[in-house]
Amino acid sequence: MKKSILAALFSLLMLLTACGAASSDGYTKISQEEAKEMMDAGEVLILDVREQEEYDGGHIPGAVLLPLGSINEETAAAVIPEKETVVLVYCRSGNRSKKAAKALAELGYTGIYEFGGISTWPYDIVT
Repeated sequence: MKKSILAALFSLLMLLTACGAASSDGYTKISQEEAKEMMDAGEVLILDVREQEEYDGGHIPGAVLLPLGSINEETAAAVIPEKETVVLVYCRSGNRSKKAAKALAELGYTGIYEFGGISTWPYDIVT
């Protein structure tokens, strides 16, 4: 319960401070710098939507894998049980993360933030 309240308040704060650009697809596009600040600030779920081999080759610390092609109500619920969870979505270049963010929003997730691809991520990567 505490996590969901924190996530909702954080989402509201992000909207009120006009961080990122709200998409008509139900998610918010943010910069990698904003994503890193959110990661450092608190409880977010970092979602890698690439394939297993790509993830194994290097990923953002703490990221959970949910490949774009496998996203559906059941797989999303297994990784993201609460629909108001703040989720930071990325892929390799930003194409799949946009599609995944839209798919999650269509499934009813409300705290979705897309920040592009790991290919330009200037911070730590786990290999």
